[in-house]
Amino acid sequence: MTRSSVQGEDTDEGAAAAPEREEAVRGDGDNGVEDTGSNTKDDSGSTEGEPEGPRPRRRRRVLRWTAVVLAVVLAGTAGAGYLYYEHLNDNIKQDVLNLGDSKVAAPTPNAAGQTPLNILVIGSDARDSEENQQLGGARETFGSTPLADVQMLVHLSADRSNMSVVSMPRDTLLEIPKCTDPDDGKVHPASEGRVMTNQSLGHGGPGCTVATWQELTGIHIDHFVMVDFAGVVSMADAVGGVPVCVDANIHSRDAGGHGSGLKLAKGTHPVKGEQALQWLRTRYGFEDGSDLARAKAQHMYLNSMVRVLRENATLSSPNKLRRLAEEATAALTVDPGLDSVKKLYDLSNELRAVKPERITMTTMPNRYVGARVEPTEDAEQLFRLVREDIALDGKDAKKKPDAEPETPADPAASDDEIAVQVRNGTRTDDLGTAPGRANTVTGLLVDRGFTKAVADPSVLPSEDRTVVRYPSADLEGDARRVAKSLGLPASSVKRSTDVSGVTLVVGADWREGTAYKVPESDDSTPESAEALNGADDSACMHVNPAFTWS
Repeated sequence: MTRSSVQGEDTDEGAAAAPEREEAVRGDGDNGVEDTGSNTKDDSGSTEGEPEGPRPRRRRRVLRWTAVVLAVVLAGTAGAGYLYYEHLNDNIKQDVLNLGDSKVAAPTPNAAGQTPLNILVIGSDARDSEENQQLGGARETFGSTPLADVQMLVHLSADRSNMSVVSMPRDTLLEIPKCTDPDDGKVHPASEGRVMTNQSLGHGGPGCTVATWQELTGIHIDHFVMVDFAGVVSMADAVGGVPVCVDANIHSRDAGGHGSGLKLAKGTHPVKGEQALQWLRTRYGFEDGSDLARAKAQHMYLNSMVRVLRENATLSSPNKLRRLAEEATAALTVDPGLDSVKKLYDLSNELRAVKPERITMTTMPNRYVGARVEPTEDAEQLFRLVREDIALDGKDAKKKPDAEPETPADPAASDDEIAVQVRNGTRTDDLGTAPGRANTVTGLLVDRGFTKAVADPSVLPSEDRTVVRYPSADLEGDARRVAKSLGLPASSVKRSTDVSGVTLVVGADWREGTAYKVPESDDSTPESAEALNGADDSACMHVNPAFTWS
């Protein structure tokens, strides 16, 4: 098992000189280095959930090369698998898929026996080679813990008709679960409070980033793909350039030397090599200068690259395919399920079946918390659509009503023998907890014969929809019986290791009354996700007037 374990700072235009470092877990825009954070630190220099006091001196650089990796996979990186098969296999590094204790159950197959496929694409800021250091600088930080500064979830629908991509800003505040490093057995305890999501990679490897995503979203992740720094330049060169568009002349450099150095005239231009890297890194000069604007530029780049790889006949050249395969496999770290050219090739065939017009790129809806961001209620809506395999482009064929679930292997006990904990989870982003809901619903259950039902006022979770959770198969029948007695749909019953017994959480969809009404399902993609269609070749990045030239 191998894993990159170093990182460094990224100086503009690949300069080898290393500017002064900062005591932070993220890059800032100082000293001519492009920052990829949403904002700068607060005056104290701390992030929410971090302990006070000195921190290791290190420069955290961000590069958004996820687009390149995903596009290569989409286009069939392993198409050159017939050439140097074993050599290419040896290029591929691998690591453990999930380092967390809790697991998320795989989705239930559809009527045709198909299941969705979820792949987490990670870009680390590691600098573990001479080439990476030449591009990114930071020799004095060699050996430091890398950060997962790029995170994109790729969801391939069960019927393989559409694909959804969800980016998470690296500044997102969340709780990282306990993870155990597979190499040395070191246990990284769960974070105390919320910290930035990019720190998850340093808690044992990409498997902890996977565990963090699953904890936050409830989405089962089947694979991960992680790419290194130098791969951005080499793979962009291998495909011959990717067309990008700006609505005005741009030079990403301010009077203080901040910026990626990207310089383009108004219009559409093919970029490759370090210029492609500059595009993916640029924050200063795009829209409001935030990391969210950078993510939009990456989505445009990715969509364009997918089109190039589908339409460019020159890629049928054995030499071009060989070069692309060499560069891609050398840049990748994957889970054991993707550890060979054959496995990558099989995956690429599935991904390539999706037409660009059925690919939807999104950014996790968020709001600022000081200098960081946190998921909003719209983010949970987006996660739910992915969990339920609902296309983000709104073009799903009309689905048949859910069939009745199979009878559990262990049938329900009698109502008066089923112990149920009831919790009030009615709090939302806009509304406080509705008082007394746990007691009210507990009373309903007792009146209906569930005499062991009790209200648990010590836990006040937040749930959009009322849910019944159970920890193990022997309690599934009990959980389904509780749901049925209250008129809850079968889809509200979920297996979860977060509970020790049958647990009913009254959600925001049942803030009042004693009769549960199944809410009308809103399956639309939130506007705040800023969806971009994969076939949109008219998209153009808006240039901030302060970064234009004539």
